[in-house]
Amino acid sequence: MTERKSRTFRSLAVVAATGVAIAAGPAHAQDPARGLPIVRDAEIEQLLRDYTQPILRAAGVAKQNIRVVILGDRSFNAFVIDARRIFVNSGALMESQTPNQIIGVLAHETGHIAGGHLSKLRSELSNAETMAILATILGVGAMVGAARSSGVGGNPGIVALAAPQSIIQRSLLSYQRQHEEQADRAGVKFLTATGQSPKGMYETFKRFADQALFAARSADPYLQSHPMPTERIAALEGIARNSPYWDKRDSPELQARHNLARAKLYGFLDRPDTVARRYPMTDQSLPARYARAIAAYRHGKPQVALQQMDALIQAQPQNPYFHELKGQALLEAGRPADAIAPLRKAIALAPDPTLIRVMLGQAQVAANDPRLLDEAIANLRNALSRDSEISDAYAQLAMAYGKKGDYAQADLASAQAAFARGDLRTASQLGARAKGRFPVGSPGWVKADDIASIKPPAQANMRR
Repeated sequence: MTERKSRTFRSLAVVAATGVAIAAGPAHAQDPARGLPIVRDAEIEQLLRDYTQPILRAAGVAKQNIRVVILGDRSFNAFVIDARRIFVNSGALMESQTPNQIIGVLAHETGHIAGGHLSKLRSELSNAETMAILATILGVGAMVGAARSSGVGGNPGIVALAAPQSIIQRSLLSYQRQHEEQADRAGVKFLTATGQSPKGMYETFKRFADQALFAARSADPYLQSHPMPTERIAALEGIARNSPYWDKRDSPELQARHNLARAKLYGFLDRPDTVARRYPMTDQSLPARYARAIAAYRHGKPQVALQQMDALIQAQPQNPYFHELKGQALLEAGRPADAIAPLRKAIALAPDPTLIRVMLGQAQVAANDPRLLDEAIANLRNALSRDSEISDAYAQLAMAYGKKGDYAQADLASAQAAFARGDLRTASQLGARAKGRFPVGSPGWVKADDIASIKPPAQANMRR
């Protein structure tokens, strides 16, 4: 592939990420494949699993192990870029006032996956790449012919080159608009099949379409990657209002969990004065108290925060995430031994304690008690058996093995941590070092050899 050809393909590929067309505590990590700022949180991820599982079953894709990935972006958006993950911005969760509103967005994105839109779009992009190359060749030919016949500059050729490119772009965008319309219809179908209202989906899209309407009035509808707002909303309203569940509301229990998740995000991501305005002391609801406790611990008031967390636990002693928050606050305050008990309690209560196990393992390693190291290793390995992409778990595992004097396993875990972060060069170097510590042919040697054999991309390619 020539450099010119690869540039052409990349310029066309920007339309491949299919989104909802409304874009005007959590621990942070980087998606090694794309450098996206990932937010990991046990409570919010569990809530999103509960939101999506009925939709995925209705769409017939529940066995594809599709994950909802939270991005640390305050804008309201969601999108899919493969058939395994739905990306949703933290801003979409924070701005959705009801579960039904964000569930509608997730249903729309599921429509893209179930409809095979990504593979179809990749096929169209491949065709477009070929068309673009032919257009370039034809354009150059036109320029040469014009120069020979008239003796003037290349202006006619430039027009000949630009026109096919414009046609290709319009064709691709028209194809993507069809996908958006199909995803809207599929989303309503999935919501109806699960006995949920499409009203939240309609309300969300209508809200952001209204905001985009002024800008769209002067836009060329054939150069938009999504249907024009008025047309899209009218079509969506027509099918959504026909649902027998149009007026059905979310259950109080689900609404309460949604409110807590939003409060958690505001507490972690906003400044304390902003949190205080959104959740003033006059508001004694559980979400308000949750947000204020998080803000207090995040901004240097550990004693106040711990008192507030204890009050939350007293109000809901079976809420695993209140215990988790207390453990996290103690751990980050330099009291890892004190963090162990609330984290163990959180694990006992949480439906999926994978991320909490990583935090407990971290606390046990940091407690500097040799008696806790075996349990720490067990917790970290348990978490990694369920989610092998948690780079922090590998890093803590390396520290635990290092403290036990098992340097072969420590180097292997460090190599795995680097690989999970996407640092292939470091992973290969550490893998080679770990390989030299294991007996040849042993399981550890085989794993280390796999990592050591990774060839990092050339620096020039990385820059491109």
